[in-house]
Amino acid sequence: MTPIIEAEDLRKRFGTTQALDGVSLSAEAGTVLGVLGPNGAGKTTSVRVLATLLKPDSGSARVAGYDVIRDAHQVRRTIGLTGQYASVDEDLTGMQNLVLIGTLLNLSSRDAKARAGELLEWFDLTAASGRTAKTYSGGMRRRLDLAASLVGRPQVIFLDEPTTGLDPAKREDMWDVVRRLVDDGSTVLLTTQYLEEADALADRISVIDAGRVIAHDTPDGLKRVIGGHRIEVRPSDPARLDDVRSLLAGIGSGRPEVSGRDKLSVPVPDESALPAVVAALAAENIPVLEMSLHLPSLDEVFMTLTGHSAETSDTTADSGRAA
Repeated sequence: MTPIIEAEDLRKRFGTTQALDGVSLSAEAGTVLGVLGPNGAGKTTSVRVLATLLKPDSGSARVAGYDVIRDAHQVRRTIGLTGQYASVDEDLTGMQNLVLIGTLLNLSSRDAKARAGELLEWFDLTAASGRTAKTYSGGMRRRLDLAASLVGRPQVIFLDEPTTGLDPAKREDMWDVVRRLVDDGSTVLLTTQYLEEADALADRISVIDAGRVIAHDTPDGLKRVIGGHRIEVRPSDPARLDDVRSLLAGIGSGRPEVSGRDKLSVPVPDESALPAVVAALAAENIPVLEMSLHLPSLDEVFMTLTGHSAETSDTTADSGRAA
């Protein structure tokens, strides 16, 4: 299957800064591609190239089969774009903003109003539809901005750090919107510096740092890259803790440690250790209250891959414009 988003060896320099240094990305239709990286990594520059807002110095990119340079007009008719900062007209009402977008997309007045009403209801903005956008809270403006990008029912939606500045509750509301978009058949490219966001939403994640893609896999696949698996066991009878400790020591790749009340944890090479622990517990007739396998967090993965966290960086790959 041909990817609906594909970029190959994109390069872009702003002055002395190499913003993109051979970025390659791909996403299948109906999926979420998470582009994960710190401020200045090159995420926004990549999106601007894919959205035809910026020409790369070299490399190629296609969206829905259209070349982003030769077929820029067709690409723009195919995509929706929401940036980090709401770009709605603050002097227009919520309804007027969306109707204006519909008119620009050559919808009839009736169809533009109908689509605007549908989206205002979807984003819980109906009650505020008659108010000017400047009276909206930051979260409401962000929702209106995303609604504006959906007026034309785009196949592909670029969300450039759409939850930046939102509180945790509003961030999760936005996650629900992304899930609904994919359920409706859209493809989403989501840039983020929030590890839990990429983990919660993305089918596949491209980790980008200093203008380069340094890893690409599923969330769980990335976690497996660095190992760090642990098995935790809590026996039904705390008196059997020493027996469990001996058993885990013979299976794990490190020393078992107490990880909670009456619970032991041991590092293991991979998931295959779990059935071995289950079999050993059964052979020793040790019933358990709980047992679990823990993979490393994406935060640990990013730290291992880059040497720094996803939310802080000294790189300036997006310095040619705000990241």
